[in-house]
Amino acid sequence: MLIIYYEIIVNIIAFLMYGIDKFLAVKQKFRIPEARLIFIAFIGGAFGAFMGMKLFHHKTLKSKFRLVPFFLVLQICLAGFCLYQNLHIVVTEYDYASEKTSSSLRVVQISDLHNQFFGFKQRYLLDKIEELQPDIITVTGDVLDSNHTNYTLAYDFFEGAVDIAPVYYITGNHEFWLKKEAFDEFVNDIEGLGVVFADDTAFDMGGYTLVGLSDKSLDDNTLSELVSDKEKFVLLLAHEPKYHDNYKNCADLALTGHVHGGQFRLPGKGGLISPDFEFFPELTEGAHEYGNMTMIISRGLGNSVVPLRLFNYPEIVAVDINK
Repeated sequence: MLIIYYEIIVNIIAFLMYGIDKFLAVKQKFRIPEARLIFIAFIGGAFGAFMGMKLFHHKTLKSKFRLVPFFLVLQICLAGFCLYQNLHIVVTEYDYASEKTSSSLRVVQISDLHNQFFGFKQRYLLDKIEELQPDIITVTGDVLDSNHTNYTLAYDFFEGAVDIAPVYYITGNHEFWLKKEAFDEFVNDIEGLGVVFADDTAFDMGGYTLVGLSDKSLDDNTLSELVSDKEKFVLLLAHEPKYHDNYKNCADLALTGHVHGGQFRLPGKGGLISPDFEFFPELTEGAHEYGNMTMIISRGLGNSVVPLRLFNYPEIVAVDINK
């Protein structure tokens, strides 16, 4: 969304610059340098610049301004590529077997939505989830973004998700950074929809135990205090994967996120950078074994500080748990 906002602003500025320069030309006053007019087109404002040239009949005969339509075509192609990279949702499915389970279960994991827009009322995302026919939907943090918070987008997602399956939601680091009053009100609103707020809570689900950890409790004794019966299968929801040593003694299967798949995925190298600005982080996606625990890392759906994904499609995780 940040890139979309940038494009809107830079194209408005470009259009105004060409209009102002035309006005100054008519009045025979000091002009905007041509290099500056071309530069604004180059950095993303080609559409606004092109519209300004046509509407104001300005710079249309200058040969150097033939660069503007060239920039426009290039930016349209680049925008299409970036939109596809950031809005094309893929599904990664895992099969997990455990002697502790008494029945089959299909879990869909949603992580790191970060207020990303996936159609009106988040319909594109919700349709993808519905196609998977989950028994439960787990949301492993950062559905909101602390830098460009939009409670409406997050509410729309939860409103549609509860109509598909029971929803269990834990917080990530971005929820932890939000203003407490506003976030508490949001939690009350989504609990009214039927969402189960699972921070630092264990749930007896019959054949298994579901445990949710808040982001502030990932590396302390909260998990061991919540898990009283280790003979039962334990499904853990935890936002960050780096605390796996704390998870492995209590959980059988942990669902995590946070790392955004490393943001840019490079052939032969994997993810480039984590949200914590660690380059080439070890844990970015996939299933990892630690003792008797399997930890699955979702690449997530949205972006935050770095507003773009490359070769790293937004991901929904679906896990089939069987005996």
